[in-house]
Amino acid sequence: MVNFPAEFSSKAAKYIKKLDAITKKRVEEKINKLEENPFPQEVERVEDFEGKKVFRIRVGDQRILYIVRYNPNRLIVAKVDKRSRVYD
Repeated sequence: MVNFPAEFSSKAAKYIKKLDAITKKRVEEKINKLEENPFPQEVERVEDFEGKKVFRIRVGDQRILYIVRYNPNRLIVAKVDKRSRVYD
């Protein structure tokens, strides 16, 4: 089974650190699942995000924006934020 270890942008890591315990746990669990399967059924492609192929997944009202890299396999968590602010 191919694994995609997660790397966090400093912005994403900082935001996750500030979340309340329950939300933080849910976000971390979702990222762990993405490491095993970066393209689950509920994933959506984000159009026109900094010119990169960015995907998003929902965790309640939080959004995780991430990039999948191959060679070596990595999952880069670019941004985590509330829906209202994540695309700014």
